Amino acid sequence: MDDMVSTVFQRRRFIPEALEKFGFRKTSRGYEFSSGIMDGAFQVQILITSGGVLSVMVTDTLTGEEYVPLRASGFSGAYVSAVREALGTLLRQIASACTREVLFVSEQANRISGLIFGRYGISPDFPWDKSQYQSYGVYRHHDTGKWFALIMNVRREVLFRDGSAERQDIINLKAGAERSRELSRHPAILPGYHMNHKNWVSVLLNDQLADEDVMSLVAASFDLT
Repeated sequence: MDDMVSTVFQRRRFIPEALEKFGFRKTSRGYEFSSGIMDGAFQVQILITSGGVLSVMVTDTLTGEEYVPLRASGFSGAYVSAVREALGTLLRQIASACTREVLFVSEQANRISGLIFGRYGISPDFPWDKSQYQSYGVYRHHDTGKWFALIMNVRREVLFRDGSAERQDIINLKAGAERSRELSRHPAILPGYHMNHKNWVSVLLNDQLADEDVMSLVAASFDLT
């Protein structure tokens, strides 16, 4: 269920007035919503905190307990699939009515994208399968089509080998061999993920590095490519 919620909402931002119009109640905890699915056999309770964090609980109306098969792995079958599809339909309705779409998951990635457009007039293109790589945006030179930046949303595990299932926005930038070695000493800068480690770096877009510093690296990559 968590994967479903992430897929539906990861590149969306909630609109408070739209939430209230849809039927969410503003409370001390945030915005709360409750709705029946599967002809009332299950109750869906949704909380959106003031920080935009969304949590979903599905309970069996008969027992009043959480419907575990939606959250636990290893459960399958036609009925579980039907409940999952009903929940997905409700979540997609909320996303359509109550959110606006953004290009990337993290706030810094979206700010950097806006700064790149403001400086170079270049927007990203998304050349890969949208179902798996919806947040993989390529920035290209207008004249040659060569990449100078690539923003990706990846699992932290592939960056740090720490087993973490969390995801992280990064931007890949060309820096040159000598500069790449120097930059990689910074905790927010790593050897280029899925790129030539000698010439490219990956910068974590989690505000460890200020926007102006990221843009300085973008400018260098723009010139090098």
